[in-house]
Amino acid sequence: MRRGRQEPGRLHGTPPPRWARFAPAVAMFGLCLAQWLTPGDIELGYFLAGLPPVAAFSYGATGTAVFAALVMAVLALPALGVAHARGSDLATVAVVGVLSVIIAWVRRRRDEQLVSVRTVAEAAQLAVLPPVPKRVGPVHCAALYRAAQTGTLVGGDLFDVRAGPYGVRAVVADVQGHGLTAVATVAALLGAFREAVLDDPELAAVAARLDRRLTADAQADAAPHEELFATAVLLEFPPGLDLVRVVSCGHPPLLLLRGPTVSEVGAEPGPPLGLGLAGPVHPPVAEIRLRPGDRLLAYTDGVTEARDAAGHFYPLAVRIPVLANDPGGLVPAVWRDLATFSGGGPHDDVALLLLSPEADGPARPGPVPRGGPARR
Repeated sequence: MRRGRQEPGRLHGTPPPRWARFAPAVAMFGLCLAQWLTPGDIELGYFLAGLPPVAAFSYGATGTAVFAALVMAVLALPALGVAHARGSDLATVAVVGVLSVIIAWVRRRRDEQLVSVRTVAEAAQLAVLPPVPKRVGPVHCAALYRAAQTGTLVGGDLFDVRAGPYGVRAVVADVQGHGLTAVATVAALLGAFREAVLDDPELAAVAARLDRRLTADAQADAAPHEELFATAVLLEFPPGLDLVRVVSCGHPPLLLLRGPTVSEVGAEPGPPLGLGLAGPVHPPVAEIRLRPGDRLLAYTDGVTEARDAAGHFYPLAVRIPVLANDPGGLVPAVWRDLATFSGGGPHDDVALLLLSPEADGPARPGPVPRGGPARR
């Protein structure tokens, strides 16, 4: 399941691998062959009685019953020269076969229930954090998400890109904690962001709304816990202007990819969301003039705080020029490189969002609206 991000988990049930389905039959043939090649005073055929329980993990109840009956036939027919089972021996094998059928039936029922539960969980998580489209308005998007908790699609990171009356807006955030415990906070932030895209004309007001949302949630939670906060970076591509507005709330700096060079966007960081430190003063907004071909990469600290075996942090800005021309795309290339660097992947949630705005023509002269000169 790739949500512009998450493929791991494959939460839907899958049939047993091909080798597991053939293993009981191959084992039975191998035992028979070994018995035929062994001197007559050594009997190996009775090891066949242990195969029906193995078959129960590969076949359903019917298939296991057929396999158990076949094992009994092989043991009961003297002409095959495998064994000479009689009376209590065959009864013992029959009991083992019946128990194996019961095991296969219970296993299949549990598998079906597990698939159902996981499918519902997958649908719920995708409803919280749906895949980012490849294009939102004039902005091309590429995204990737990897949750730290195995088997989940959503953790403590989030991103979203939405078009509204004030242009295309995007958010990348990292909520305190990770795993399923942070999903409620992720859902609250995304809901507040999607409303703000439609209602708030200023990007700083969007950040203020997210801050109020987290602050209110923390105050409403009766259970004592550590402070609830999140770092975030907000972007806005206003219509008809070759620029991007950026608000940083304690988040790792945005990277500007311009040709072969990579530089940090000089957005003055404000306090993280949810700490109530901003008060009535909105966080500062940086405005960056864009050139044709410029790309912006937002990420969470799960990327830059990943370590290799020697304890070194992953050098994202240094690696991007090397990976920029990967035919599979920059975002998947960064993930593969990060997984290799950290020996299988970091132990934290990872979110990457690459935004490529289409140029609206040559840069317009004159003052930049809402704010002062463009900052790089």
